[in-house]
Amino acid sequence: MEITLNNIRLDVGGVLPFVSNDELETVKGPAVKAYNELMNVAGAGSEFLGWLDLPSDVSKKQIEEIAETAGKLRRRSDVIIVVGIGGSYLGARAVIEALQDSFKFLHKKKRRFPQVIFAGQNIGEDYHAELLAALDKLKYSVIVISKSGTTTEPAIAFRLLRAHLENKVGKGVVASRIVAITDSSKGALKKLADREGYKTFVIPGDVGGRFSVLSPVGLLPIACAGFDIRKLVKGTEEMETALKGHGGLDDNPAVLYAAVRNLLYAKGKSVEMLASFHPSLFYFIEWWKQLFGESEGKEGKGIFPAGAVYSTDLHSLGQFVQEGTRNLFETFLWVENPKKKIVIPTDGDNDDELNYIAGKSLNYVNEKAMLGTLKAHTEGGVPCAKITVPELNEKNLGALVYFFEFACAVSAYMLGVNPFNQPGVEAYKKNMFELLGK
Repeated sequence: MEITLNNIRLDVGGVLPFVSNDELETVKGPAVKAYNELMNVAGAGSEFLGWLDLPSDVSKKQIEEIAETAGKLRRRSDVIIVVGIGGSYLGARAVIEALQDSFKFLHKKKRRFPQVIFAGQNIGEDYHAELLAALDKLKYSVIVISKSGTTTEPAIAFRLLRAHLENKVGKGVVASRIVAITDSSKGALKKLADREGYKTFVIPGDVGGRFSVLSPVGLLPIACAGFDIRKLVKGTEEMETALKGHGGLDDNPAVLYAAVRNLLYAKGKSVEMLASFHPSLFYFIEWWKQLFGESEGKEGKGIFPAGAVYSTDLHSLGQFVQEGTRNLFETFLWVENPKKKIVIPTDGDNDDELNYIAGKSLNYVNEKAMLGTLKAHTEGGVPCAKITVPELNEKNLGALVYFFEFACAVSAYMLGVNPFNQPGVEAYKKNMFELLGK
């Protein structure tokens, strides 16, 4: 069973051996019901559905303002620091890492755009000390992302960076090097930005962090890294139109994906492994883990989202996946065409016995590894779905982001939970504040 929509192809053929036609029929009704709840703004947390129309709502004027601001930051900076945690950094990092040259940092003389790096996603003392030491010798700017401005991890990082930048360039220059993405009218960061004269962009009040990639939260860092946010938004807008226009398992891959996940969960598959054979998608998987983990993991329910980058992790997790506890299923994320091509050379001595694949591209070998893994894991009792995109570019990544957001909302509604809150996140904060004496 396979559906293609706007360059995103979902194939659940590797799941069908584990479910019957009758079982598939039983989830059609709940899946369509969840889709209708989403489309009719009738489900739990509907006050946070701003992301649903975000691609078509982002105005050309706002995109141009973001692009213009990114251009100014790039001209002033060797490095741009994005300060945020969770959805305030993972979406942007996912897209940037998927698109950029993995070894860009080695090509300092050839770099056209500043390096975008991240802070505030941890409280590691060595991490921040080493960052500040490196910044002593570099021109840099800061994008700080927080609705409140008081979330502990990014607030600490921003305090450190702001003090460092003021000492380095003087307080009078700092306002031109800091951009705040925050609430429209309230919060500590908004108050500080207004007082100090920082350029600001608004985090929409009806868009939660993990759904905010297509707002300034994601678009400004992505533009700073040199990628075309117009194409990214175009891809999401086309996917928005396509997914909203179809509501069944036979014509909407996001609804089918959500239905299959819930069917497997009902059969005891409580872990989903999103596995890619492309190292550049590591942070995309991290974003996906937050999206589904924070949206579904509540009220004692939820599929645990895990991730792997194959074939690397086949040499660490492969044994468990093949023969371990049968409580998981996999979704393979496959990219058909790499950005670059490299061919395996012939070797006269053939000591490594690789001449049988000489003249083949690495992607050819990688694809056979993927197909071999899918076959092995399916035969080992692991249901496997596959999502394919033609290539990694702005348009396809935008479509893929929206696809997963849409599928996540439908899946959570099928599960019977509010996809848009995260009450459990506050538990660790409460304990930490008590221990710190706040």
